[in-house]
Amino acid sequence: MKKLLNILGPGIITAALVFGPSKMTITSKMGADYEYSLLWIVLIALFFMGIYTSMCSRIGAVHDKSLLTLIKENFNKGIGIAIGVGIFLVATSFQAGNSIGVGIAIGEATGTPMYIWIVLFTAIAIALLFFPAFYRILEKLMLALILVMLACFIATLFLADIQFDKFFAGFVPAIPEGSMGLLIAFTASCFSLVGAFYQTYLIQERRKLTKSAVNIKKSERGAFTGVAILGFMSVAVMVCAAAVLFPKGIHVGTAAEMGRALEPLFGKYASSLFFVGLFGAAFSSLIGNATVGGTLLGDALGFGSSLNSKKIKILISIVMILGCVVAITFGKLPLEFIVLAQSVTIFLVPFIGISIYVIGNSKKIMGDHANNLFYKIAGALGLVVILVLMVSNVYDMFLK
Repeated sequence: MKKLLNILGPGIITAALVFGPSKMTITSKMGADYEYSLLWIVLIALFFMGIYTSMCSRIGAVHDKSLLTLIKENFNKGIGIAIGVGIFLVATSFQAGNSIGVGIAIGEATGTPMYIWIVLFTAIAIALLFFPAFYRILEKLMLALILVMLACFIATLFLADIQFDKFFAGFVPAIPEGSMGLLIAFTASCFSLVGAFYQTYLIQERRKLTKSAVNIKKSERGAFTGVAILGFMSVAVMVCAAAVLFPKGIHVGTAAEMGRALEPLFGKYASSLFFVGLFGAAFSSLIGNATVGGTLLGDALGFGSSLNSKKIKILISIVMILGCVVAITFGKLPLEFIVLAQSVTIFLVPFIGISIYVIGNSKKIMGDHANNLFYKIAGALGLVVILVLMVSNVYDMFLK
C-alpha cells in the first residue's frame, strides 16, 4: 500500500477531484442520448489530460518552489496572483454542486432530506482537514472512494446488456447531429488544466511527507495511471447509459436522474449501487475541489501552499462552508454561480495552459528534465484544443 501510494497518490487525488457529479451528468447524457457513438472523445480528452498532468508531475518532482511561485518569478507576479484568485473563485462557484451531489446520493438512497447529509459531510470534511497528517488522510480517502466508484460502476456494467460491436465502433470519431455541445462540455471537464496544475502541489506535498526525492519516471506513470482511472470511470458511466437508457429512449438531466432511471430496469439494488458511486464522486470532489481552491488562493496571497498550514486549512474550510450554505439555501447550483465560474474559467485556463507549457519547455527552469519533442508537440496541440474551447465558450456565452 505504501509503495502504491508513493507512485499513484497524487494521480489518484487528481482523478477523484476531476470526476465529480458534473462529469457523471455529462457522461450519462452522452450515453443516454447518443449511445456509444461519442466514446472516441474520451481517448482524445484523456490523452491531453495525461500530457499536462505528467508535465506538472515532472515540474513538482524537480522543484521545491510551487508552480504559482515559478510563474510569479519567471513571468509576472500579477498573472500568478490572478491564477490563484481565479481558481479560488471557480472552486467556490462549483462547490455547491458537489455538496448537493453528496446530499442527493444519500438522500435518494435512504429517503431522507438531503440537507442533513450536506451539513454532516461538510462537517466531516472540515474535521478531516485539521488532522495532523491531512495529506496522508487525503490520499487514502481518495483511493478508497475511487475503489468504491470502480466497484459500483463495474457491478452496474455487469447488469447491462452491452452491444460490443457498437461499443468498439464508438471509438471511431463521429459527430452525431446535436452532440457538439456535449463534446465540448466533456472535453472541457475532462481535460482539466486546473487539476493538472494542482498535481505539482500534490507531488511536492508527498515529497515533504516522505522527506525524500520523487522518482520522476514513476511520478509520470502515476499521473497517467490516475488519468486512465478517470477514463475508465467515464467510459463505464457512458456505456451503462448507452446500454440501458438509450434503447428505452430515456433521457437524463442529472446523474441522480440516471440512478433513478436504472431502478425500474434493474431494481433497487442497481440504483442504490449507482448512488453509492455518485456519493464517491461527490464527496471526493467536495474535498478535492475545496482543497485546490483554498491552497492556490493561499499561495497567491503569500501564505505558502502546505496542507499543514492553519491559514490554508481555514481557506479550504471557507470554500466548503460557502458550498454548504449555497446548497442548502438554493437546493441547486444557482445560474449566477455557473455563469461566474464559466466566465472566469474561459479567460483563466489559457493562461494556466501556456504557463505550464512554457515552464515545462524551459531549460533554464527544468534543466535536463525539460519537455522532449513528444511533449512539446503534444503540449502545443493541447493548447490549440484549449483555445478552440475558449472561442466556443465565448461564442456561446456572449455572442450566440
